Amino acid sequence: MGALSSLTPTPAWFRMDDASAVGTVRRYTVELARAVGLGEQKTDNIAIVVAELASNLIKHADEGSLLVRPVRQADNVGVEIVSIDSAPGMVDLSAMYEDGHSTTGTLGIGLGAVARLADRCEGFSLPGRGSVLAARLWQAAEPPPAWADGLTRPLTGETVSGDCFAVRDHAARRQVMVCDGLGHGPAAAAAAQAAFNIFHTAPDEAPAALVERLHRGLSHTRGAAATIAEIDPAAGVVRACGVGNVATAVVTGAERRGMVSMPGIVGHGRASFRQFVLPFTAQSLLVMHSDGVSDKWSLTGYPGLDTRSPLLIAATVLRDAGVRRDDACVLVARATP
Repeated sequence: MGALSSLTPTPAWFRMDDASAVGTVRRYTVELARAVGLGEQKTDNIAIVVAELASNLIKHADEGSLLVRPVRQADNVGVEIVSIDSAPGMVDLSAMYEDGHSTTGTLGIGLGAVARLADRCEGFSLPGRGSVLAARLWQAAEPPPAWADGLTRPLTGETVSGDCFAVRDHAARRQVMVCDGLGHGPAAAAAAQAAFNIFHTAPDEAPAALVERLHRGLSHTRGAAATIAEIDPAAGVVRACGVGNVATAVVTGAERRGMVSMPGIVGHGRASFRQFVLPFTAQSLLVMHSDGVSDKWSLTGYPGLDTRSPLLIAATVLRDAGVRRDDACVLVARATP
């Protein structure tokens, strides 16, 4: 599977608008690294990585934030840091990772240290639009790249998000879910956590059967909107079933095609579990998001972004279209990593 849902444990977002925030995010990251058993050396390394990424935002970004969260792939666990800024962006991102390169008169070793110390380091930047940088350190050897990944962010002022995403390879099925617990806060998060657990423990079923299973299983919660999609590379299609206002689109080059989600609340009342199918090629992307993300996002203004990792694409969509007055979640998937 890809990165863990944001629910267990909750990821932390930090607004990097003051130099004092660097120490705060560094201490949190060290505590998380120790909690997941990253080991002494890698804990020391990730402390340097997060401090450099945080300092980079303080120095360069008009408005920047950092996400720190645990990740899991099979039995391997790690810690991931995602740096997001909306402007000014970097003209030559690869040069920024070279020791000695600086645009502010410093020694220019920050992002070079990130690239050396992280097990995986990647980024995408467009001048005038902003940058997304990500670094991961794993307990064991770095696993293969993920075919799907996502991000969640709670409503401003909340410590937990009622949105979640989940990814699973189950038998021959490659499936993803986005769930938006009704409302926000702990009760919404409880509904999303229940959906997350059901999705990961359910038998090998098609999306429509899985959403119907969610409907039965969430009756004790306040309910949710949820969509489950299944990418079938052999058939060249994606199948999806949704109830409520989770948006799902297939992006292939400049073409974007939405998929239907039926009205209703998963867990309450009557609902229709209809499965829809769209063509899905090796060049296609599946983009799913909660209603905490506006549907006015576009990838066409970012040349080359559609070839990058699902994480970088999801972070860019969240940055450009996420709203602060609601929980937000974006998931991106492709047929192969």
